This record gives sequence, C-alpha cells and structure tokens, in this order.
Amino acid sequence: MYQWDFGSLWTYRWLFVNGLGLTVAFTIAIVVLGLVAGMIFGLAKLSRFAPLRWLTIGVSEVFRCTPVLVQLVWFYYALPILTGIEISATLASILALSLYGGSFYGEIIRGGIVSIDSGQTEAGTALGMTPIQTMRRIILPQALKRMVPPLMNQSIIQFKNTSLVSVLAVPDLLYQGQVAAHDSYRPLEIYTLVALIYFVVLLPLTLLVQWGEKRLATSD
Repeated sequence: MYQWDFGSLWTYRWLFVNGLGLTVAFTIAIVVLGLVAGMIFGLAKLSRFAPLRWLTIGVSEVFRCTPVLVQLVWFYYALPILTGIEISATLASILALSLYGGSFYGEIIRGGIVSIDSGQTEAGTALGMTPIQTMRRIILPQALKRMVPPLMNQSIIQFKNTSLVSVLAVPDLLYQGQVAAHDSYRPLEIYTLVALIYFVVLLPLTLLVQWGEKRLATSD
C-alpha cells in the first residue's frame, strides 16, 4: 500500500516559491497584454470598415477555436521558421497566451459596448461629441461596469492556462513541480501540493469575483 510522505517536500520549497513567483508574474503580463489586445479586437469588431472588421473576427476566431497547447507549440516552433526570427520559450508563451486571452477579452468588450442602449450614442452626438469622444466619455464607462466580472473570470482562466507553458520548459509552478517529482520520486505528493497551491491562490480571487458580481447586480 502506498505510503504518503509530504514531509520530504520541504526540501523543494524554493522550487515551488520560485515557480509560483514566475507564474504570478507571467499571469500579470499576459492579462495586461491580453486586455490591450482585447480592446483592439473588441473595437475593431465594431468598426464600420468591413475589411478590418472581418479580418479581426477571423484572427480572433482562430485563437478562440484552437487549443492553447497547440498555439504554444506553434508559436515556439513554427513562427521562427516562418519569420526567420528565433524567439525564446518565454516570449513565445507570452505571445500565444496574450493573444489567446485577448480574443476572449475582445468578445467581452464588444459585448459590453453593444449592450449599452443606442440612445446613449445619440445623446453624445446631440451634445456635439465625436464618435471617439462618445465612446470614451459615455459608452465605455457604462460598459466597463458590465465587463468587469467576465473580464476577471477570464483572467482567472488565464492564471490556470499558464500551467501549459511547462511543455516549453518555462520554469513555472507546474514545471518546477515536475522537476521535484522526477528528483524525489514522489509525484503524487508533488502534484497534490501543486494543485493545492493553485487552489489557495485562485479561491480568494473566485470569491472576490462572485462578491463583485453581487455588488454590481444590487447597484443596477
């Protein structure tokens, strides 16, 4: 019968600390870049210039409808062949996950904008505002309130998606766990601990999102 031994994991504590630190930093980077890409995607999908609108929809759907793992491998191995430019595993991971997240952020942003009554746009026009001013001063502030909960939910998903970068040997939390598992011959304890770390980090964030959703719902 298997004998569990979590005490031996203390030897690898700094591997987990460093891995978690990189995972958090990685998440911040791909969330920020993903939001930037999402804003571009979302606004471009609403453009009156049809070629831009359809191009954006096509690019966005490619990322939304293909597995993240495939995208990571493609960015790391295929993109350098096509461009002739070598990129690191970290950069490839950031590009892939940022664009993947951006495709979902973009749809959330687009949905938030179109959910605002068209009368708001007409009011901005009546006040002499340009379309950009109307969007910035009237539409986006109202839409942002509706966007926040789904944007935060997508960001939590992005945190979990970072575990996939381990396939490119990026030393995140899961990769460091794999190193410890191979060294200690204690994979069950190692992966249980990794799962618990993800849980401890994400549970408060999930509860925060749920609390925010309730606050926004009661304030409408």
